[in-house]
Amino acid sequence: MLLPWFQWFEAMWLGNAIRTSLWLFPVIEAVHLLGLCVLGGTVLIVDLRMLGFGLKRHTIAQLARDARPYLIASIAIMLATGSALFLSESVKCYYSQSFWVKIITIPLAILFTFTIREWTVRQGALDATGRTRIVAMASLTLWFVIAAAGRWIGFS
Repeated sequence: MLLPWFQWFEAMWLGNAIRTSLWLFPVIEAVHLLGLCVLGGTVLIVDLRMLGFGLKRHTIAQLARDARPYLIASIAIMLATGSALFLSESVKCYYSQSFWVKIITIPLAILFTFTIREWTVRQGALDATGRTRIVAMASLTLWFVIAAAGRWIGFS
């Protein structure tokens, strides 16, 4: 049912340009991976603090507030570059289970991060509690699934 859409995406001029260029795909992929590094760093630093590890001189809320601009920027970079990469190999993605896991998990992780995690952070816990630990583990799990599924797309 969706295959014609995926074929249309792949046939777009941008997908063709990326696919046929010697340098576009690797450069976009490199920027995508740099965005992943920043995203992973912002998620890890806050979630590890929510678990009770590291940076104990900073409150969880303060740390999350300081990391937020980097989190938002890295998500924007990842979505933009990921869309470009998708256009270059849409049909391959259509047949990839890893792609579908990633695409389903991305909105869940973003929604979780900016609702439940944000609400938990704003509760002002000075140190890790049972609730912050559960939220941090859920956050880490969601973002890890996205990263692992994305990496596995390259192997499928």
